[in-house]
Amino acid sequence: QVQLVESGGGLTQAGGSLRLSCAASGGTFSSYAMGWFRQFPGKEREFVAGISWRGGNTYYADSVKGRFTISRDNAQNTVYLQMNSLKPEDTAVYYCAADASRFRVTAGTIHSWGQGTQVTVSS
Repeated sequence: QVQLVESGGGLTQAGGSLRLSCAASGGTFSSYAMGWFRQFPGKEREFVAGISWRGGNTYYADSVKGRFTISRDNAQNTVYLQMNSLKPEDTAVYYCAADASRFRVTAGTIHSWGQGTQVTVSS
């Protein structure tokens, strides 16, 4: 397993931008696919974006495609989520996750979660 700590959440207005970071320690960060998920109040956690172990493949939920960008820096053991053109409906707690697979994050093989960071978008 790996320890994950998110940062960068906060309050912004609709149309604004935020950049989330997820710093990893322990484990072998560079061998894991990484992902971002979010959770709305009273709802289950949902997938937002994922990235393969070397960063060559990225994939997104339809709701964020074209607005969010996931990236990683294996030298810094960090994965990022750049969020642009934010909408009030993006308000949620955002979590990063590490997957045993190198290529794709899937619910059944995630082995580590961060503690979450709150993102609030006002209208």
